[in-house]
Amino acid sequence: MTSSSFDYFVVFAEMRTGSNFLETNLNAFDGLACHGEAFNPHFIGYPNSSDVLGVTQAMREADPARLIAEIKAQPGVLGGFRYFHDHDPRVLEQMLEDPRCAKIVLTRNPLDSYVSWKIAKETGQWKLTNVKRRKEARAQFDAAEFAAHVEALQDFQVTLLNRLQSLGQTAFYVAYEDLQSVAVMNGLARWLGIAQQLEALDESLKRQNPAPVLAKVANPDAMQEALAGMDRFNLTRTPNFEPRRGPAVPGYVAGVATPLLYLPLKGGPEAEVTAWMGGLDHVAPEGLIRGMNQKQLRQWKRGNKGFRSFTVLRHPAARAHAVFCRRILQTGEGCYRPIRNSLRRQFGLALPEQGPDPGYSLAQHRAAFAGFLDFLRANLAGQTSIRVDAEWASQSQALAGFAELGPPDLLIREEEMAEDLPSLARKLGRMEPGPVPAAMPEAPFSLDAVYDAELEAQIASVYQRDYLAFGFGPWRQD
Repeated sequence: MTSSSFDYFVVFAEMRTGSNFLETNLNAFDGLACHGEAFNPHFIGYPNSSDVLGVTQAMREADPARLIAEIKAQPGVLGGFRYFHDHDPRVLEQMLEDPRCAKIVLTRNPLDSYVSWKIAKETGQWKLTNVKRRKEARAQFDAAEFAAHVEALQDFQVTLLNRLQSLGQTAFYVAYEDLQSVAVMNGLARWLGIAQQLEALDESLKRQNPAPVLAKVANPDAMQEALAGMDRFNLTRTPNFEPRRGPAVPGYVAGVATPLLYLPLKGGPEAEVTAWMGGLDHVAPEGLIRGMNQKQLRQWKRGNKGFRSFTVLRHPAARAHAVFCRRILQTGEGCYRPIRNSLRRQFGLALPEQGPDPGYSLAQHRAAFAGFLDFLRANLAGQTSIRVDAEWASQSQALAGFAELGPPDLLIREEEMAEDLPSLARKLGRMEPGPVPAAMPEAPFSLDAVYDAELEAQIASVYQRDYLAFGFGPWRQD
């Protein structure tokens, strides 16, 4: 290899953007070595690998900078790895601030990557090396899910763009379509300081879904209808994305007839609130207006003069326990399975492998919940490689994000929503609103069954900001 201006490289990419193909061709150059998803919070490098350059997953968790140091020190090659938006956030700033870290940004049309992701989830086939083994399926397009997908990609791409601008750096941008160009791959190698040039690209990986996107979805009419309402510039590739975004607008819920806008705080009583809102307009909760982008939200606001917006605060103890039961303890639909597996493997949470069974005891439940709270303390402090999920991020932080487009008019506490929500509806002309459903206790054990002063102290330590911001006291006065 020739002398390089860089000590190592990172490929900023996402699932289903062609990053495996790009890595394969980077590794075809004698002077380059790409080590997979080195900072994936659920494995190191590749799903079945135990280490990268002698650094195990446990060693990386304890000291993520050590792995970067080993990659930089690898003799004879310029080393690097792939990094997605939900990989270990502790190393992001280290990479961005280092001008000797070469940044490669791989992008793909978000609609294509979304449909490809849905098909891969359906078939379980994430790579294809033999066309004869190709599995076929059609994706079910979900407008709200797609809007959230686009928003997450854009937020990360804009973060990269703005940080590199402010640091006076630039990246080498590669589009999905560029991956088939040997000239672009050779140009990327030259940019990295590699003199060798390839005659042809690696052909071991095959494109899995070559059909037009409309042919790859089971409900193309619904997809076209949803896309027609979106600002098409949201779908252009970096670096020309729309300006910064903070609020999770696709999660907002609006009334069909009642000018009421709900800004959900994840981990709260969303199902109960939307069921009540649907009752106001005599529609099922699924019939409410969801999955809006910022343009559609502005249009709804203009068309609903005098609208009111609100959110519902949940006590941190009730919220943490509900999220633990729904996302971590259970193994069915809605479970965060990769995070669950990581908590069992890396953090030693004594979670039953197949979910709670008849032998799962109250004592086991309390110990597992306490362990989850220990994880939350580290996670919210930025000390783990696992993402800070919206379901357990502090509610004060979520409200700060809402403020970018306008905070909710009203903050309602969950224990008071049975009175406050009907009162709000009457102000909007709904004089006989139905009752607000009460949240069902979590299974297999309610918070009341395990709660004590020790757990309360632990929760208050994790969510100090929320206790201070909203004046929360103990969840239960014993």
